[in-house]
Amino acid sequence: MTASSAAISQKPVQPDLGALKLRQHGAWSSGDYAIVGTTLQIVGEQLCEALDLRSGQKVLDVAAGNGNATLAAARRWCDVVSTDYVPSLLERGRLRAGAEGLPIEFKEADAEALDFADASFDVVVSTFGVMFTPDQDKAAAELTRVCKPGGKIGLANWTPEGFIGQLFKTLGKYLPPPPGAKSPALWGTEARLKEMFGASAASIRAERRDFNFRYRSPEHFLDIFKSYYGPMLKAFAALDAASQQGLRSDLLALVGKLNRADDGTMVVPSEYLEVVITKR
Repeated sequence: MTASSAAISQKPVQPDLGALKLRQHGAWSSGDYAIVGTTLQIVGEQLCEALDLRSGQKVLDVAAGNGNATLAAARRWCDVVSTDYVPSLLERGRLRAGAEGLPIEFKEADAEALDFADASFDVVVSTFGVMFTPDQDKAAAELTRVCKPGGKIGLANWTPEGFIGQLFKTLGKYLPPPPGAKSPALWGTEARLKEMFGASAASIRAERRDFNFRYRSPEHFLDIFKSYYGPMLKAFAALDAASQQGLRSDLLALVGKLNRADDGTMVVPSEYLEVVITKR
């Protein structure tokens, strides 16, 4: 093999990001993520405290889902715009805001192409949302672009080592991701955050936290996620019966390994990275 042919053979595979985005959009649009999302509310509250939000600040929630960080910021009297590319999730957030009487603007938007002017917001947040974008660098650049100089970007991202990181690795055994696609869990590593935000950041503060998944039982957790959590719903739908049974067994084994409850219920801590980036 010549040097030139060796170089060609070693060239990194470039994934079809457009096709990947369509697939992901289909996954997140299926089921009803709000059923799962509402259980994560405490993460949005803690992130807003870590950001030390002040009343009157303009806050953008990116890939907001059903609005956990959105509601948390609005409860602190911020001027909030909540965005997602799944309209049904925005509607769930709108219903929650209406129930609490919170004046929030909801807008359909793609995290990789935000329809806002440069430096429009004092604070930009995303909890377990923007980490799932196919083009990670583009999404990071958009978060940075719409944030004011001296403003903050707040993120909550699952780590590779935590429960959800391991859950996605388990799914990947049965349905491997496209060649060359970057793992969403990279957003849960300080090294990757520095790659994406370091050049524009005055500081990056990252703290490891645990969110506890609490369900009636391991089987209850799996049934909820199979029914409502898009990526898992789609994974089971794509597999034959034998593979479905294998995936179910592997997921229950993962829960069993991490479950700290001894009364038949499920209490599984899942590590995530709480991130506060201050823009230059």
